[in-house]
Amino acid sequence: MPESKQANVRQGNTLPRHVAIIMDGNGRWAKQRHLPRIAGHRAGVKSVRRVVEQCIDKRIRALTVFAFSTENWRRPQKEVGLLMELFLNALEREVKKLHQHDVQMRIIGDRSRFPAQLQRRIEEAEQYTASNTALTFTIAANYGGRWDITRAARELGRAVASGELDADDISENALQSRLALADLPEPDLFIRTGGEQRISNFLLWQLAYTEFYFTDTLWPDFGKESFAEALESFSSRQRRFGRTSEQVEKEKVV
Repeated sequence: MPESKQANVRQGNTLPRHVAIIMDGNGRWAKQRHLPRIAGHRAGVKSVRRVVEQCIDKRIRALTVFAFSTENWRRPQKEVGLLMELFLNALEREVKKLHQHDVQMRIIGDRSRFPAQLQRRIEEAEQYTASNTALTFTIAANYGGRWDITRAARELGRAVASGELDADDISENALQSRLALADLPEPDLFIRTGGEQRISNFLLWQLAYTEFYFTDTLWPDFGKESFAEALESFSSRQRRFGRTSEQVEKEKVV
């Protein structure tokens, strides 16, 4: 068992160290109110702020949210353009607040398709908050789990081709170390709002041992109470990582 997982079992933690969220339901929230879809996305930014505040308050170490997938480029061009504009505006408004609360912000995903101005703002935000330690807040944008694994495999291939690594030395740890979020504990809790029950190509490798929590609540309505319910569900579960219940209970005593 990896050391990070073993420590979590032995300590009997009731709060996750790392929470990952698919923020689903913005469009439906807007439709219910006869508003344009972008209004739902704007309302969703407020929910992000609320969850970040809760993570800081509860001393959760890491929060990773899925903002824009590699498949989202298939949406209408106008909506994609508005999402890029919203992303840029949110960065400009929120980064100073994050910094004041000692939050480190990161973006994972392929940035090459983003407008040049957005790419610059992402780099500036990451540099500005790089030394913060209260919370690592990661935004997955133009990200896909398959893309992540493929990129890591490509890096391994280059290392073998250059003689830096022998093919027989390729291991789970070698691949994992080249994935996004490699320096963070794997997510303990995955939340998806909006009623769908799938992971939609999000953190495919990293979610292998994660506890899943699905809720019908649309993302703009996901607030402090909703987050507390997700955490309560997590705290009631026994995480075995392949062991028996008896083994886990015995380790709690040790």
